[in-house]
Amino acid sequence: MGEPKIKFKVLTLNSIAKEGLNRFSKTRYNYGNDLSDPSAILLRSQNIHDFEFPSSLLAVARAGAGINNIPIEKLSELGVPVFNAPGANANAVKELVIGAILMGLRNLPDAWEYVSKLKGSDELISSKVEAGKKKYVGCELPSRTLGVIGLGAIGVEVANACLSLGMRVIGYDPKVTVKRAWQLYSGVQQAANLEELFKNCDIITAHIPLNGNTKFLINYTLMRLLPSNSIILNFARNGVVDNSAVIELINEGCISTYICDFPTPEIKDHQKVICLPHLGASTVEAEKNCAVMVADNLIDFLENGNVGHSVNMPEAKLSRTRPHRLSIANANVPSMVGQISTALAEQNINIADMLNVSRGDLAYTLMDIDDPVDDETFERISSIDGILRVRILPQLDEGL
Repeated sequence: MGEPKIKFKVLTLNSIAKEGLNRFSKTRYNYGNDLSDPSAILLRSQNIHDFEFPSSLLAVARAGAGINNIPIEKLSELGVPVFNAPGANANAVKELVIGAILMGLRNLPDAWEYVSKLKGSDELISSKVEAGKKKYVGCELPSRTLGVIGLGAIGVEVANACLSLGMRVIGYDPKVTVKRAWQLYSGVQQAANLEELFKNCDIITAHIPLNGNTKFLINYTLMRLLPSNSIILNFARNGVVDNSAVIELINEGCISTYICDFPTPEIKDHQKVICLPHLGASTVEAEKNCAVMVADNLIDFLENGNVGHSVNMPEAKLSRTRPHRLSIANANVPSMVGQISTALAEQNINIADMLNVSRGDLAYTLMDIDDPVDDETFERISSIDGILRVRILPQLDEGL
């Protein structure tokens, strides 16, 4: 068998784990960071809001969960799905959150700094250690109540793990999915609103995206409801917590420690703030898991038109029953499928199998057909008002 007729180009804008890149067959794909007219963009944290997207672009894949660096609305208008890897980094973030809670409760950074400055003989250092350790007496996990804002993949893992470690855990998520609710341990309590959560917790952690509704969600008014010497954690996104309010409340004695993954000039040098260099998903395992998940979803979309784990397109999975397949992204308005079917029927093209799904303002259709689509029919379908993108998928006999 010779080279396949279809060869996709994947532009990588960040370093991607080799385990993910190895999913791309060398006979079907080219990938690299200097490709022109890419079929897909694969990235991690690179900001592409000002990117000029070529007409060749079929998909964007983020090897991670956060999508603030991607212009979702713009790509949706082009009929381009955006994939991410929800849950692939959940364990990594969960472990770091637990470590951060322990750092805050046991005063580990201050204790480490104290010891690092000790000088003298073994005997002198030992005596100073015994004399100074009383300043760093901490608290145990079961004595504290953790409030978890956002019960998605990460929030559920954090809540369950901390409950297992003996903490009282209260969660808040008015939009929790049925899937995540089933995964949540029965011992995790539910808060009716954020005010109730903050009044009953002394450690708060957020695991939510940053958008117009969550900007500065954790603000002065809410944090003022916390008991004295509370701890705030932010391993979600910069901007979810109002940093100015945190500093003000630390200075007032309400908050003892703020631990976050997003250093800024305003907070990074404060004595009661522990800033980490965005380490939440920075483990070998998480980077591998994210890369493999998005690569597999990207491959399935490029080769079969199937959509999984997209943030802007509906889930769409249809087994191939014919060598010929169309995929169509369009505005979610009436009569679209009828117009597409009519265009095919007038060319005596039979639809053998079909899937039509929608999500908000977007709809997506997969059609397995008995015969190939000629240029005239393709152009007719593409010109239907409301059509965003039409693709003729690679035939099953084209090496795919």
